[in-house]
Amino acid sequence: MVVIASRRSVLATRVQVSNQLSSKILIAHCRSKDDDLGARVIIVGKDTGWSFEADISGVTLFWCNLAVEDKRLSFTAFDGDMYGDQFWDVRDDGVYGTTKFTNARYLEREWRRIQRLN
Repeated sequence: MVVIASRRSVLATRVQVSNQLSSKILIAHCRSKDDDLGARVIIVGKDTGWSFEADISGVTLFWCNLAVEDKRLSFTAFDGDMYGDQFWDVRDDGVYGTTKFTNARYLEREWRRIQRLN
């Protein structure tokens, strides 16, 4: 009898979130179903990132909640439909994405203002 061990196919992947705002501190809180990466403070011109093994069957998912002053946004930083490393630039009008395979940036999500209660 021959026994073949089954092993998940994974792909080493990196996600990077960069603060490209004009002059503001960014709070980024990223997580997956299994891993909470915690809230990170990112100063202008700096970035944060993490590496993981993405399951090529498409079940890996990371999302981020971003905050700056009175603006918030949430976006999917990585999911099974994305291929390769993901790079996200946070700018004054929203978050822009690209992969290591292309230099074309695209606006993924715009900021929304939160209303403060007095």
